[in-house]
Amino acid sequence: MNSNSVLKRILPKTIGDEFEKNAESYLIKCGLITNCRNYKCRAGEIDLVMHDGGCVVFVEVRYRRGDDYGNPFESITVHKQKRIIRAATHFLVSNPHLQNCTCRFDAVGVYKRGGKTKYDWIKDAFST
Repeated sequence: MNSNSVLKRILPKTIGDEFEKNAESYLIKCGLITNCRNYKCRAGEIDLVMHDGGCVVFVEVRYRRGDDYGNPFESITVHKQKRIIRAATHFLVSNPHLQNCTCRFDAVGVYKRGGKTKYDWIKDAFST
């Protein structure tokens, strides 16, 4: 495997990690509290698990370089939603002290426009 193919696989993950951290900072400024980042299990992955008061918030962060690839929220397909919901269920089972909390699924779209980063936050982007 040559170095170009390695970079092509690593670079998107590195960029994604950066935008997830930036989105997390944005949500913290909006009053949310981080529980964990990149929760992974067999069922799937959750970018951010946060708290908004007594509500557990499962956040999917999506980034698009430009408008050519559509709205970042369009990439959260029904299949992706189901994987996030299964991972959230696993998270709650693994954290029984949170099982009686209300939960919601939010999405943060990250855009680069004119050299500036813009965040769109949708509360209750999808539900079970």
